[in-house]
Amino acid sequence: MVRPIEARTLLSSIAPPEPWFGLRYNMNLYRGCQHQCIYCDSRSDCYGIDDFADIQVKANALDLLPRELAAKRERGTIGFGSMNDCYMPVEEEWQLTRRSLELIAARGFPVHILTKSDLVRRDLDVLRQIASLYAAVTFTITTTDDELARKLEPGAPPPSARLTAMAQVAAAGIRTGACLMPVLPFIGDSDENVTAVLDRTAAAGGQYVLAAFGMTMRDGQRQPFYDGLERHFPGLRPRYEATFGSQYECPSPRAAGLSRLYQTRCQHLGLATRMPTWAGDDAAQLRLFAS
Repeated sequence: MVRPIEARTLLSSIAPPEPWFGLRYNMNLYRGCQHQCIYCDSRSDCYGIDDFADIQVKANALDLLPRELAAKRERGTIGFGSMNDCYMPVEEEWQLTRRSLELIAARGFPVHILTKSDLVRRDLDVLRQIASLYAAVTFTITTTDDELARKLEPGAPPPSARLTAMAQVAAAGIRTGACLMPVLPFIGDSDENVTAVLDRTAAAGGQYVLAAFGMTMRDGQRQPFYDGLERHFPGLRPRYEATFGSQYECPSPRAAGLSRLYQTRCQHLGLATRMPTWAGDDAAQLRLFAS
């Protein structure tokens, strides 16, 4: 179901420094997500979304955004895609992401987009405008195996499409890279999977890969994940229960070795392990956090 709602506010402030993407503000134009990834943290009870398959469109977003941008005394990077994917299929009809980017370009704010969709290619013209200040597009790629991805991320475009889109974003002169999160224990935590993501990102022109070798599981998130395991990976749920119990942070048992592999391979490929972030209008406009 897709239904419009009225939002009271749109931009939320983030106290700096934000550790992964250098964000100062965050924005969600929709509630719920059509990609329906089995591991999605946004299903967690703490976020108060009753049915994550019920897509709510913030129909007044384009009225709120100009006022909220004008009221910000500090210019900083605006993040898209924290609670859902701003380029899920509903965006093709509503175009709230594109029209928001146009408003942001006019006000001179930097942006960072996190997505699993190749629909971002539609907006390369606007992103090029913003990139004269700062724009980055990060594609979440948990595996390069399209068949495996169909089980884990059933509503999202396949990784092969995301990597093709990454190459086009890079060719347009826009900063881009991959987010290798989550790395699911006993499913995606092999040397071969991690190496494939790194190699394919570099081949597509990505500049960085951000990685965390494990996943989260909270109330509200855990049961849909276990349901997905029982559908696609019979017999794996008891291993998760025995290894992690009810804990929130669930690191891969292979996390230490994977981290060493990641650091070594990224160095070999010339990939940064922290993305370049906008640092304001001073002389050092970009920060690049090296490994």
